[in-house]
Amino acid sequence: MSRVGKQPIEIPSGVKVEVKGNQVTVSGGKGTLEQTVRPEIKVSVEGSVVQVERGNESKLAKALHGTTRALISNMIDGVTKGYQKNLDIVGVGWQGKMQGRKLVLQLGFCHTVDFDVPEGLNVVMPMNQRIEITGIDKQRVGQFAAEIRAARKPEPYKGKGVRYDGERITRKAGKSFVGGGK
Repeated sequence: MSRVGKQPIEIPSGVKVEVKGNQVTVSGGKGTLEQTVRPEIKVSVEGSVVQVERGNESKLAKALHGTTRALISNMIDGVTKGYQKNLDIVGVGWQGKMQGRKLVLQLGFCHTVDFDVPEGLNVVMPMNQRIEITGIDKQRVGQFAAEIRAARKPEPYKGKGVRYDGERITRKAGKSFVGGGK
């Protein structure tokens, strides 16, 4: 039995969870999220608790049990609190700005790097080197943050690049000259 999957999920007040066939819908104060559940997994709502169970003992059903429970729990957290990822741009002259629903970054290339902000996400730049991504879908917030970071990953010598807030970059020593003969 999955340790994560067998735990019940408490439904807070103001959140509505509906199960129709293989479709789970979670509605709350911040919005509505939907997730399709594999047929190997059974989801049921009893009062103010969501229970996730396996339909059989196959390897796939065991693998999906805890994952499905975590996805539904993340949906409930998303419609109540929401999710946020912060990114920092580190580098001299490197910066970004919002132009409508487009994020424009200058990351040391001869061109700008543009990102269209997906629906359901909100991107704010309180400073030129700080990006704040918020939304109710944990996967979409994390994916968009990863795409921005991939535009210019932090490099290990000077630490320049786009990094997550609080991310620690392991720095390497540069080349060193060892005096030698002729």
